Amino acid sequence: MSLRKGLLSDLPLFTQLIMLVFIMIACLLLFMFFGVLFAPLVLGIPITELLNAFNDGGTVQNLNLMRYFQVLQGIGLFIVPAFFAAYLFSGTATGYLGLKQSASVTWYGATLLLMLVAMPCINLLAALNEMIVFPQVLSGLEQRLKDFEKAAQQITKLFMEVNSAGGMFFNIFMIALLPALGEELIFRGLLQKIFVRWTGNVHVAIIITGFLFSLMHMQFYGFFPRWLLGIMFGYLLVWSGTMWLPIFAHFVNNAVAVFLSYLIYKGIISEEIENFGTAGSDIPVILLATAVCGWLLWKMYRFKRC
Repeated sequence: MSLRKGLLSDLPLFTQLIMLVFIMIACLLLFMFFGVLFAPLVLGIPITELLNAFNDGGTVQNLNLMRYFQVLQGIGLFIVPAFFAAYLFSGTATGYLGLKQSASVTWYGATLLLMLVAMPCINLLAALNEMIVFPQVLSGLEQRLKDFEKAAQQITKLFMEVNSAGGMFFNIFMIALLPALGEELIFRGLLQKIFVRWTGNVHVAIIITGFLFSLMHMQFYGFFPRWLLGIMFGYLLVWSGTMWLPIFAHFVNNAVAVFLSYLIYKGIISEEIENFGTAGSDIPVILLATAVCGWLLWKMYRFKRC
C-alpha cells in the first residue's frame, strides 16, 4: 500500500515556504473578514461602530474588541494555517507537526525548571538589548523603533491589567496558550523543518527559525531574548522528538509573565520582580541560573543521545 502524500509535498522547499506565507495571510484575512461580520453577534457592536470602538482607547468596549481580534489573529494567522499547510505538505497534519509523539514526565519537569530558572537570564539579556544605541545617522530609525516598542508595551499593559481571576485565565488563554500552540506549530513545526531540509544542518535551521520567530514580533528592544528563546524551543523539539515540549516551554514562559502581571496589578507583589536579574546585586543569581540552565540543557542533550 502506498504512503499517503500531501498535495504540495513534491514542491521545492522555497515554493513550500512561499505557499506557507500565502496560506497564513489568506487564513488571517478570512478570519478577520468573518470576525468583522460576527462582531455584532459576539460583542454587541454594530459593524458601523467598529472603527469608532477601535479608536476609543482604554474603554471596556475597546479592550474587548482588541481581545476579540487578538484571539482571531492567534487562530487565523498561526493555528489553522499550520494544520492546513502541514496537511498539504504531507497528507497527515498531526504526524508532520510532531504532535503524535509524546514525552515523559521527566522531560516536562526539566523543561518547567529550565524556563523558570532561565527567567533572570532572559531579563538580563532584555535589559542589555534595551541599552543598544544606534549611530547618529540612524537616530530617526532608533526613535521609531522605540515609539513602536512603547506602543506595543502600552497595549500589552492594557491587556494585563485585570482585577479578576477570570480575566487572568482569559489572558493565559489569549497570551500564553494560543501563541504557544500557534507560533510553535508554524515556526518549529513547519519553518524549522523546511530550513533543516534546505540547509542540511539542524543547528543552522534552528538559528534561522529563531531569528524569524523574534523578527515576527517586530519589537527590536526585545529581539535578542526572543531569539534565544526561539533557539531554545528549537533544540527542545530536536532533542525530545515531540512538538509538545516546545509548546509547553513557550506556554510556561508566557503564562508566568501573565500571572506575575496579575499579582503586580493586585498589589500582591512588587513590580520589581519583572526586573529580577538586571541589578548588579543579582550577579550571583545570574551566574547560578546560567549554570543550572547549562546543566539542564546538557542533560537533555545527553538523554536524547543515549
